[in-house]
Amino acid sequence: MKSSTAELRRQVEERARELNGSLIALSHRLHAEPELAFQEHRSAAAIASLAQKAGFTVQRGAGGLPTAFDARFGAGDLVIAFCAEYDALPGLGHACGHNVNAAAATGAALALSAVVDALDITVRLIGTPAEEDGGGKAYLIEAGVFDGVGAAMMAHADAEDQVHGQSLAIGSWNISYTGRPAHAAAAPWEGVNALDALTVAQTSLGLLRQQLPRDAVVHGIVTDGGQAANVIPAHTAALYEVRADSLARLRDIQTRVRACFEAGAVATGAELEIAPNGRDFAELRQNGELSELYAAAAEELGRNVDRTPHRTGSTDMGNVSQLVPAIHPTIGFDTAGARQHTAEFAAASATPGADRAVLDGAIAMAWTGVECAAQPALRKRLLTGAQERDARPAPPDQGRPPQ
Repeated sequence: MKSSTAELRRQVEERARELNGSLIALSHRLHAEPELAFQEHRSAAAIASLAQKAGFTVQRGAGGLPTAFDARFGAGDLVIAFCAEYDALPGLGHACGHNVNAAAATGAALALSAVVDALDITVRLIGTPAEEDGGGKAYLIEAGVFDGVGAAMMAHADAEDQVHGQSLAIGSWNISYTGRPAHAAAAPWEGVNALDALTVAQTSLGLLRQQLPRDAVVHGIVTDGGQAANVIPAHTAALYEVRADSLARLRDIQTRVRACFEAGAVATGAELEIAPNGRDFAELRQNGELSELYAAAAEELGRNVDRTPHRTGSTDMGNVSQLVPAIHPTIGFDTAGARQHTAEFAAASATPGADRAVLDGAIAMAWTGVECAAQPALRKRLLTGAQERDARPAPPDQGRPPQ
């Protein structure tokens, strides 16, 4: 290698700091124009355009998803990917800080691209839509977008800097009951009450919770409870999620939860339909060696990193981590005590502290990328792993999400 690792890290940091203004502008732009899952057209276009301007070759609509993209720079055998997620939450905007996530990933990719020839690597910036609802990364895995990737990284906005985090597997279902309408006072016996079916199901779920493992969580909302109080509801709908500590455990719990919804149909005579809402998310399996490299880099930038294993929510980065050596650290900033998925956290995600998190996250991930390529033993393991994965049969295509 012609340049020392220290010199390559210096070049990467210099490039990131040159980009800082553009990265902050990107973060604030995404924050000001939040877009929901699979609808992030402006967000994806803004990031892809920035990568293209930096010399990346950009494939828009990657994996058949209109708001995904795959941006590439370099031609080395080791492929290092950074995942940019940029969807927001209904009614709350960027209350999970995905504007920070996206800008940090973009910065990491553009900064690392400054040294691709010296490291003999290919840098990829993968735009991954619908993390909050749908599982864009899972669809992209099925489409082969992560084929050939040696290591994948992203940093997630939070109130603290942490590595070694774990997440719960999750599955989401659209539930609907179809009954028969009737006058609620004149002839209620002629109706089949779809709302009663949902009530029975929710009661059954409440009783089931006592027998569920401690890490298991069942939660949901009613999206349609009927149209008029004096009409027996002929249709009701709900969106429910089930979480568990692993995909294997999730499957078992989903069977028991399904039985609760079936009980509502049996008790009332309503017809039940259960349809998956996007893809199931696997539990997060972070690579310990890469996590430590990232933590050391973040600490070198003056950040205080918590290495205590901790439980997060759920993320489709878990699906990536089951396939590719991956990290999903959190990058912290002052949120005034607010937690994710609140309006207060959304407000904190466009503050000077969040702006610093964008730059520090970008540099720390890019430095981690340098180490992946510069450490011979680690590089060999990543290359061998990618080659072995690419030799396996492709998973079956399970269909595209609604457009």
